[in-house]
Amino acid sequence: MLYNSRRYTVRPQSNPFCNAGVISFCPTGEPDNIMPEFNPGDAIEIYALKKPVWQFKFGDVLGKLNIMHDALGFKNLNTGMNYTMEWYELFQLMNCTFAHVLKNESIQWCNQGAVCIYPGIKDRLWSENGTLAKIATTTGSVFNSFSDWVLWDNRTGLFYETWTVKDKPDGNTWFQPFDCASWVIRALDKFGRLGVSFNQSVHLNYTKINLYSDQPEYLGTSAEVFDKSANKTMQASASNIVKFYSKFQSQKKWEDLAIEIIEDLYEIFEKNEPFYLYYNDAYWLLNLTSPIAKLTYEESPLPKPGRIDTIAKLTYEESPLPKPGRRIDNKLYFENRFP
Repeated sequence: MLYNSRRYTVRPQSNPFCNAGVISFCPTGEPDNIMPEFNPGDAIEIYALKKPVWQFKFGDVLGKLNIMHDALGFKNLNTGMNYTMEWYELFQLMNCTFAHVLKNESIQWCNQGAVCIYPGIKDRLWSENGTLAKIATTTGSVFNSFSDWVLWDNRTGLFYETWTVKDKPDGNTWFQPFDCASWVIRALDKFGRLGVSFNQSVHLNYTKINLYSDQPEYLGTSAEVFDKSANKTMQASASNIVKFYSKFQSQKKWEDLAIEIIEDLYEIFEKNEPFYLYYNDAYWLLNLTSPIAKLTYEESPLPKPGRIDTIAKLTYEESPLPKPGRRIDNKLYFENRFP
């Protein structure tokens, strides 16, 4: 598995313009940088949790998507304390996927993700709408070590990435997502490296929203693209990016906005228009190819004893960005640039 979202040293302050809307981020969760701590000898059950992102009807457009949200549950058999842990958007999914175009035609992104930890597991919510499956039992000592990793991951992996971008359904991957599902996969991999033995009879599939594109064209970092003193080529890219994201502006309540955005995306796909991807604070031009977009449910096996997955061997060293306007020649560039 490729894991290629950039790591950061400092979480930036969010712009006051950005807000989560009706539902605030993690309203009943633990305070920032606080993790539960268990007694080393406690027995801790680990649960895989899944439910639809949208819990109520929007009509036929979203009702047929059934995009799943992933999380983990923990039950302390000694103390009776239960916790739910999930990674998701600070400002809701649409804000993390599409930029706001301001009146001066500048771009404002409201895109961060973080871990939310709150007491209790809503067993009925998860079991009746999706999945509540026990996948392992570990100790309080292992959980406490895992907690240290959660804090590190939360402080360095900051930005939500919705799209998986590939050249074809069974081909090379250009960009991997950084979302709730990828967090769960990282978390389970960490437990595996800590020696946890998983129930291999449990099979977990994860949602991917795929775009299919020819070799992406790197346009420049956000600062380069929107530099007022940039050359005409860069200025043209900035103008096209603003026009692209202008398609997704609306003051509607977010249920209606979701439907409208899907319809706008369908129009882009139908007309085979260029798609401008924002990833790791840089812009890329995607020339979409058939089948253009597809929702998939792909299995990621639970870690096995003695197995260290690719994700466990990652480094986060930066390699030079290409020059703006250059098309990427091969998959190796992406593996080096975004390991």
